Amino acid sequence: MQSQPSDHSQIFTFHEVKLATNNFCDALLLGAGGYGNVYKGSINGGTGIVAIKLANPCSRQGLNEFQTEIFLLSQLRHCHLVSLIGYCEEEEEMILVYDYMANGTLRDHLYKTKKPPLSWTRRLTICIGAARGLHYLHTGSKHSVIHRDVKSSNILLDQNWVAKVSDFGLSKIGPNMLTQSNTHVTTMVKGSFGYMDPEYYKSLKLTEKSDVYSFGVVLFEVLCARPAVLRGIEKMEEEQQEKVHLAEWALFCCRSGKLDEIIDPYLQGKIHPTCLKTFTNTASKCLSDKGSERPTMGEVLWNLEQAWLQQETACFQNDSNRSVADTTATDGLSIIVDVHGVLKIDGGSDPTPGVEFSEIIAPIGR
Repeated sequence: MQSQPSDHSQIFTFHEVKLATNNFCDALLLGAGGYGNVYKGSINGGTGIVAIKLANPCSRQGLNEFQTEIFLLSQLRHCHLVSLIGYCEEEEEMILVYDYMANGTLRDHLYKTKKPPLSWTRRLTICIGAARGLHYLHTGSKHSVIHRDVKSSNILLDQNWVAKVSDFGLSKIGPNMLTQSNTHVTTMVKGSFGYMDPEYYKSLKLTEKSDVYSFGVVLFEVLCARPAVLRGIEKMEEEQQEKVHLAEWALFCCRSGKLDEIIDPYLQGKIHPTCLKTFTNTASKCLSDKGSERPTMGEVLWNLEQAWLQQETACFQNDSNRSVADTTATDGLSIIVDVHGVLKIDGGSDPTPGVEFSEIIAPIGR
């Protein structure tokens, strides 16, 4: 496929995209939504498998999101962010070409699915990967990037179950952290129902803590294996309607000591109590009403890594066959056991993880 580089991205012709998708064959359709359709495709003579997102050309909003996504992902590079391979804007089309994520979205594996349930360790590892990606967005440059649409369907999983944050169409460039004293961006409210930061909704002031709130909802989705919002509330009993919003229901259960009522039944008895406490405390703090009371994404990441270590330490102590000199890979994170028998994470959180991206100047987005 002959393409022309643009920053880190390639420019594809519409003809090349049609060839890659066998003329947008229905058999290659991966998903559809308000943004348009996503197809599985092949490039470079069939050696490269990609996901091709075909946006609705009639939507002005789609054009804004298309331009924002190209602008950001042509400069952002991190192992926990989805990679943009290229794009096509020929014949008024808005087409984005990404790395193909073989295991789909995180949501695909949590509910309304025939897929086998994920182990707790795998779920934790996915959460840690997504947290690393968001932490990089918030701190990887003098200008933070606020994702603004963090949800389980925007966390993709590759063939090795590595989490990748995706869909940057609503993202917003934050203030210059080195020269500007204000910590928010005033903007129209955008996002997804059930995940949206209530403080942002009321004040129109967007900060990194808005992403933290949304990620807190994702953490409870992972623990409970249920949607952020239950549909069909008009048919529910009155006592069931309090469970409609996951964020509210999860906080109520945590505060009233009813955690057993919300945990995915598959996980019952499989989470070490110390790990569960660390995880739920972290998720609950993310859902604080005031952004100032929520942790930073770096603090969320650190706590999730501690929860992972607590779970693995419990497993390690229960396994008499494991020697002190062992190094074991578990779902993408490596356990290193030192000479004193202390477990540590290899490749743990870094204050400045990933490759730094070039300075972002133009505040594109909404």
